[in-house]
Amino acid sequence: MRIMEIDAASSALHRIARVFEQLRADQLDVLTQVYAPQATFQDPFNRVQGLPAITAQFAHMYAKLHAPRFVVTEVTGQGNVGWMTWDFHFALRKGASAQVVAGATRFVLDAQGLVMDHRDYWDACDFYATVPVLGAVVRRLKRAAAAG
Repeated sequence: MRIMEIDAASSALHRIARVFEQLRADQLDVLTQVYAPQATFQDPFNRVQGLPAITAQFAHMYAKLHAPRFVVTEVTGQGNVGWMTWDFHFALRKGASAQVVAGATRFVLDAQGLVMDHRDYWDACDFYATVPVLGAVVRRLKRAAAAG
């Protein structure tokens, strides 16, 4: 595996961050500028491989949530590995209260600056806590498990 120059990797990571912040349901074709054809994507709910499957994951997100968007808070990296922290804003349906889940993504880039491996890290309980009925149970369990 060839490792990108540091300036090129930094530039690629910032380009990827901009794409995520500007991503919209009707512009998912822009993901071809971010992901290598055989890239893998993993989050707490899914693990898929290949650009069509990754695009389908984002399409599903836009179909199931109202006004989802990412706000990137930090981008850093070394060699061909990068990290991006973000706040994911969404509502479960139109008219529902806005929610925010914080998370981080680890990227491994190829020599062209495309993502070969994308792994999201975020607390699924933060998402479950936004779901009616289930949210009350999750919040009660979190309080019971908290120290003090």
